[in-house]
Amino acid sequence: MNRDIVKSLAVAGAIIAIALAATAARNAGLIESETVTRLVMGTIGLMLVWYGNSMPKTFVPAAKARQVQRFGGWSTVLSGLAYAGIWVFAPISVAFTGGCAAVVAGIAATVLFGLGRRQKTTA
Repeated sequence: MNRDIVKSLAVAGAIIAIALAATAARNAGLIESETVTRLVMGTIGLMLVWYGNSMPKTFVPAAKARQVQRFGGWSTVLSGLAYAGIWVFAPISVAFTGGCAAVVAGIAATVLFGLGRRQKTTA
């Protein structure tokens, strides 16, 4: 099996294990329901950081594509950190909107940067 697939499955398994452990702690009366939500969503943000960090390390033959890949890695890391931080510290009503906005902003920045690189290539 591909090494990247194994790593991704391990990260997914870790998120599921954290969610199950937090749910068990909630059922035992150790933590509240909101804490479970914040813990799982913060973990998902850290998963985005991990994927963003690994993005520039994959091989892409074209120089312009490598630039977009590096920019995409940075924007994914930053949006993942913002997502995790918002979910850990902001009120739940703000966390949902702010977390989604952080991820959408990271995606939009990468797409716009890629389109800009493409226009410079064709011009």
